[in-house]
Amino acid sequence: MKQKTFKLRLDSPATYSIRLQGMMGKSWSNRMGGMAIEVSVEPGKAPVTILTGQLTDQTALWGVLNSAYDLGFPLLSVTCLNESANA
Repeated sequence: MKQKTFKLRLDSPATYSIRLQGMMGKSWSNRMGGMAIEVSVEPGKAPVTILTGQLTDQTALWGVLNSAYDLGFPLLSVTCLNESANA
């Protein structure tokens, strides 16, 4: 059976993990596109906020990134979690 691979498009939903430096409260979830917010704190390192969730399209992704920028959170990474999934 032939497997289909996921092909990311600008107008399709995808699940992302976004890592930001700093501590963001969970109450900001609505402003961050409804993404789940977790904070990782390791001794001797700056705290990292991890946003995880599905966004409707690339425009929504840019909205989340712009909101994080406006709030002063440095961007560490953006990972599309769908890239190796089968469609």
